[in-house]
Amino acid sequence: MSNLLEYKGYFGTVEFSANDKVLFGKVIGLNSLISFEGESIESLQKDFEAAVDDYLDLCAEKDLEPEKVYRGSFNVRVTPELHKNLVLYSASHSQTLNATVEEAIKHYILHNL
Repeated sequence: MSNLLEYKGYFGTVEFSANDKVLFGKVIGLNSLISFEGESIESLQKDFEAAVDDYLDLCAEKDLEPEKVYRGSFNVRVTPELHKNLVLYSASHSQTLNATVEEAIKHYILHNL
């Protein structure tokens, strides 16, 4: 994946501020806001890793379970017409709505990466 950092199963964005002349980002997929910055890709990566480690250390100190990066479920809102078509397609192919949506997403991702 381009423009993403990865460390211990966590992913961070990479952005640039022209005003501040600094790279910055945030860990994605969490409710908690974890941000980091650096003046080079190397320093950005180090600050990202330190931010993730700090988050995990804080969770351990407070005896909290770190947020799961991805649970495998999320809500998707679609038009009623698309919802109906997904249900009809699923029924006609003897599969669940979840299986149909997962299949469609996999197909889209595989053809667009």
